[in-house]
Amino acid sequence: MSMLSQRPSNAIVGEAHPHESAIEHVTGSAKYTDDLYLRMQGVLHAYPLQSTEAHARILRLVIAGAYRVPGGIRVLTAADIPGVNDQGTKQDEPMLPADEVMFYGQPIAWVLGESLEAAKAGAAAIEVDYERLDSLITLGEAIAAQSFHGIQSVIDKGETHGALADAAHVFAGEFEFAGQEHFYLETQNSLAFVDESGQLLIHSSTQHPSETQDIVSQILGIPAHRITVQVVRMGGAFGGKEMQSHGYAAVAALGAVLTGQPVRVRLDRTLDMTMTGKRHGFHSSWRIGFDRQDRILALEATLTADGGWSLDLSEPVLTRALCHIDNGYWIPNIKVRGRIAKCHKTSQTAFRGFGRPQGMLVIEDILGRVAPKLGMSARELRRRNFYSQGQDTPYYQPVRHAERLETVWQRVLDEADVSRREAEIEDFNAKEENRKRALALTPVKFGISFNLTAFNQAGALVLVYKDGTVLVNHGGTEMGQGLHTKMVQVAATALGVELRNVRIAPTRTDKVPNTSATAASSGSDLNGGAVKDACEQIRARLAQVAADLLEVPAGAVRFHRGIVSDVSGTHSIRWPELVRAAYFRRVQLSAVGFYRTEGLHWDLSTMTGTPFKYFAYGAAASEVEVNRFDGSYTLRRVDIVHDVGDSLSPLIDLGQIEGGFVQGAGWLTLEDLRWDTSERATRGKVATQAASTYKIPSFSEMPEVFNVSLLEHAHEAGAVYGSKAVGEPPLMLAFSVREALRQAAAAFGKPGTSIELSSPATPEAVFWAIEQARGRGERA
Repeated sequence: MSMLSQRPSNAIVGEAHPHESAIEHVTGSAKYTDDLYLRMQGVLHAYPLQSTEAHARILRLVIAGAYRVPGGIRVLTAADIPGVNDQGTKQDEPMLPADEVMFYGQPIAWVLGESLEAAKAGAAAIEVDYERLDSLITLGEAIAAQSFHGIQSVIDKGETHGALADAAHVFAGEFEFAGQEHFYLETQNSLAFVDESGQLLIHSSTQHPSETQDIVSQILGIPAHRITVQVVRMGGAFGGKEMQSHGYAAVAALGAVLTGQPVRVRLDRTLDMTMTGKRHGFHSSWRIGFDRQDRILALEATLTADGGWSLDLSEPVLTRALCHIDNGYWIPNIKVRGRIAKCHKTSQTAFRGFGRPQGMLVIEDILGRVAPKLGMSARELRRRNFYSQGQDTPYYQPVRHAERLETVWQRVLDEADVSRREAEIEDFNAKEENRKRALALTPVKFGISFNLTAFNQAGALVLVYKDGTVLVNHGGTEMGQGLHTKMVQVAATALGVELRNVRIAPTRTDKVPNTSATAASSGSDLNGGAVKDACEQIRARLAQVAADLLEVPAGAVRFHRGIVSDVSGTHSIRWPELVRAAYFRRVQLSAVGFYRTEGLHWDLSTMTGTPFKYFAYGAAASEVEVNRFDGSYTLRRVDIVHDVGDSLSPLIDLGQIEGGFVQGAGWLTLEDLRWDTSERATRGKVATQAASTYKIPSFSEMPEVFNVSLLEHAHEAGAVYGSKAVGEPPLMLAFSVREALRQAAAAFGKPGTSIELSSPATPEAVFWAIEQARGRGERA
């Protein structure tokens, strides 16, 4: 067992504690970025002028009218940017367009007003003339036009051509599926001002404050040490604030520098939905071959990601999709090509799972479609193709703990009483003509770490004050997921103090520099390692002081919940007394911690290496009931067993599993993104731009029975206190809902009916799948 993962007896990690801000969330006293401007004087409010064309040349931009509006202070255009006009990292994403707009709703200028109403009126007073250009809105249009950008990667292992030729069964098909709107409760917002020392302070709702600092530095042309970015907390992010928050921070920063006044940028829901990127929709085409034992021999596929107008994070998203097309299945011969379509709509971006859901959905859709054609249940086909120990991935990384796939699968079968319920479902379906039920199981194998190796590092600053209280600064951001709660538990365990003695400070770039995004499910692994390192430095110093006071060797000193004693417990001193004694002995009571994930290697040019520290495993069983007449359905029961290693905070992890599953089910069954694809003046406009037109899961979509359990005895050596990441992997457990809907629709047809099911599998899509099963043809 590594020192990093070694857990002391009676540790605070592993205990079930509520979210550290739970009371503040419930009472409404928790402060977010947009609450902070209320304490300031002279704040200016920013509002965008949005493009009314999907793709056009700007012929004329007249801003004078905005200055005639009462309360209108300043208009920001591309000409006002003193540095590099690019809010991304690929030099293809101007913060404000100089001469060409690339999507409907793109901000052309920002108006700063003494009130939000003045800023809105100012934006409405700006005059723009366009020359409309050809636009590509759908993924199909982009593929037909061969409109691609960025890298075109290939996963290539074995010999697919020969394996497909030798296969006993070969199937082929296509599958296009939609993206997803983040719909975080707190929309994008930032607040910037220049303080009395000339420092630019930016409060931002961002997952990546160091990159916000970098982008603002680039746009304003000022060095990073003059910019401080702070994140108090976020009201949700889900990847939507990893890259796309930077531009809004830069708008606020530019306005603050030019006017000398604080500037507030806050998007309302419609602005947020029309201006920000989504989860990437994908198109896939594939051929798959099986041997006579129904084991996968080979897979050839092409995945095309809908990237939108600029690259943003599309390249690493595509890479992750390619690396996870295998999910939990051994594919000895595989060749998968990836490419990114360039369209004239919002630049698609990170979303919980970061490409892995899209890659995994492809193989799950394939297995669900071909199982009836092989004359077997999809459940058995999946299990028959699980990885086993000693096998490696399409990118040649050995799969450690592959046996856990079988373990979680069997646990779900047993705990969900699947055999008995399947018999009941068969009986129900035989009796019911207009309603059908189905139960489906799907697995998850999910790699943890950033593909870009440099991002797998973190820092922390831990301060112990003379009264024994502890302040922890780390580079991760809190977006409701409970990262701060886990870091408090890690610090309390590492120092041997009570939980109440530890407080987390807001994330700031002047306390912990050069941080990575809180993303890739790595927040606890990276920042936990750094916090633990800092705390252990302090504890080692204090152990020397305690050894003198207790008259024992330093190695015999024990720290436990605020009591410092010798091994026998005969002699002890309280933590505050020890800290005070250390202060008077001039012992340093602060430490900078650092952590880097060891053992990682990734060659993007060959798509080979060891990009992941470990794999998280899970399995879910979902039961649905479907109505023949309108395709409506009920999610009757869900059973999940998930591998989180030795949980740092079980209550937090259970919440993440439940929330991730529901968000995944929303993507796969409800959330239907639509753009206007007509040739009207509104071509390219987001049609689903509010809660009234974009359906997210609510209590009515929750399963009637929802059972979640954590896999026991799942220690992960080399990770902080033996834990595993939990943020993203549970989202893909929701594949079981979609597969259950497929099986329920097929139950309206003859035995062995294979169903092609759209995604999202809305009631309308399920209705047409039922019609297909009943032999009534495809939807016109």
